[in-house]
Amino acid sequence: MTPNQLPVAGRAAVRRALLRLVLADRGAFAAALLLNALAAGAGLAGPWLVGRIVDAVRAGRGVGAVDRLALWILLCALLQLLLARSARYLGHRFGERTLARVREEFVDRALALPASVVERAGTGDLTARGTSDVGTVGTTLRDAGPELLVCSVQALFVMAAVFALDPVLGACGVLGLAPVWLALRWYLRRARDGYLAEGETTSGVAEIVTATVAGARTVEAFRLQEQRITAGRQALEANRKARFYTLYLRTVFFPAVEVSYSVPVAGVLLLGGLLHSGVGVVVSAALYLRQFTEPLDQILMRVEQLQASGASFARVEGLAQAPRTAPDGGSPIPADDRIDVRGVRFAYERGGEVLRGVDLTVRPGERLAVVGPSGAGKTTLSRLLAGVDAPGSGTVTVGGVPIAGLEPEVLRRQVVLVTQEHHVFLGTVRDNLLIAEPAASDADLWSALAAVGADGWIRGLPGGLDAVLGAGGRATDGSQAQQLALARVVLADPHTLILDEATALLDPATARHAERALAAVLAGRTVIAIAHRLHTAHDADRVAVMEGGRLTELGTHEELVAAGGAYAALWATWHGDTTV
Repeated sequence: MTPNQLPVAGRAAVRRALLRLVLADRGAFAAALLLNALAAGAGLAGPWLVGRIVDAVRAGRGVGAVDRLALWILLCALLQLLLARSARYLGHRFGERTLARVREEFVDRALALPASVVERAGTGDLTARGTSDVGTVGTTLRDAGPELLVCSVQALFVMAAVFALDPVLGACGVLGLAPVWLALRWYLRRARDGYLAEGETTSGVAEIVTATVAGARTVEAFRLQEQRITAGRQALEANRKARFYTLYLRTVFFPAVEVSYSVPVAGVLLLGGLLHSGVGVVVSAALYLRQFTEPLDQILMRVEQLQASGASFARVEGLAQAPRTAPDGGSPIPADDRIDVRGVRFAYERGGEVLRGVDLTVRPGERLAVVGPSGAGKTTLSRLLAGVDAPGSGTVTVGGVPIAGLEPEVLRRQVVLVTQEHHVFLGTVRDNLLIAEPAASDADLWSALAAVGADGWIRGLPGGLDAVLGAGGRATDGSQAQQLALARVVLADPHTLILDEATALLDPATARHAERALAAVLAGRTVIAIAHRLHTAHDADRVAVMEGGRLTELGTHEELVAAGGAYAALWATWHGDTTV
């Protein structure tokens, strides 16, 4: 696993998680286990009664005795059918409820992941774990789990019945299963790593696809089609090799097991003849062992499925071990709203240093504009101020507390970063807004929409706040999605708001209106704007100028224009005046 990948849970952690899930619904599990035991017990009667029929015929007893024994066989088979059906029903209910818990835990853990962890790991890995891996676990819980429980109990009872008939024949049957045990041991030593590699390469394919789709316009603009195709082929080739390896394991394992099934039955018949055991006992033992092959075959089939599911569950459960923003004990509450940046340096893993010794203090309630040429480090600084990333050296604090160490719930009430990339969730307008403040009333929602100039088009939708957005509903353009995001910010009510091109997709008139509305609604709060339209800098209390990863100028608009430095040159260029 590379440092950027999400962790995978170890065997011990997976066992603990499975035990936790079983204990969470222990009543249904115990009931299913009991019914399986009763069904297996009823199934044992058939071979034993067949043996008694053989003995009755040899003893010269009449047809009536045989008919009575045959009737008991029929009744026991019917009882086994009813008990097994009830056991499977309970097992499937247990599986569905357990799958629901797995899905809910995954969503909770995914939402608790810091944004920096998700970005470094890639959305492909997280998507693959939340879809294919959870789906594999679900299939096992619904189908393989109940079936494995039934067959395990049946196999245990059948083998116990053989020992009860004749311990020597029972020992012969167990020894005859040695080839099965050796094949299973060979398979299990290799399967988990094989399926983990398969899941990892599946995540790689998903990452390539999602990244290419998300950056399709960039790929076209820079003519990167061949590079992306090559990367996709490499990911698919790695996935193909991983899948072929697990296929190779199955092609060795299953034929070896199938051949081994006849060994215990042949051994019992041969040994029974040599020892001159009772014919009825030998017949019953042989029938038991023949009956044993069916649950054993199902168990081994499910064991193969469990290897894939176990690897998937290890990847799903691995989210519990992912880095968290704050330790389990919680994070301290900031003393005030003052933000201090001291000696901050930062470098991305695949690039050079982006920030080089930045010092900055943002006073509570002020409007700060951060300007500078592309690549100057403005966006990186905004991510550090919002706690998305932690500085490589130096400190970024709010109220004396490191921002990157705050718990997500605390952080969202302190600092919110709004970029030009926004998402409209599938659901109603109300659903999209209540994400920020679940307790908000409809009046609060309309007030937030009005603050960002979105109330007009929302009122024009059929149903208003109940109008469905996203796939299958009302499609939204970039500016409308951005307005919804800004409305969520208003509802979240943070004391510091960081705008990184937050109005880039809005037309100038709408953007100007939204910025004025936000300024009015967030009166008394801190606003840090990564400014590309310099009218934002003109309206700010102070302007910070970034160049080459350093903070080179800091002051009011008038002070910096009068100083004749980098900001004055930007301002003159923006106004079309090249004489400055």
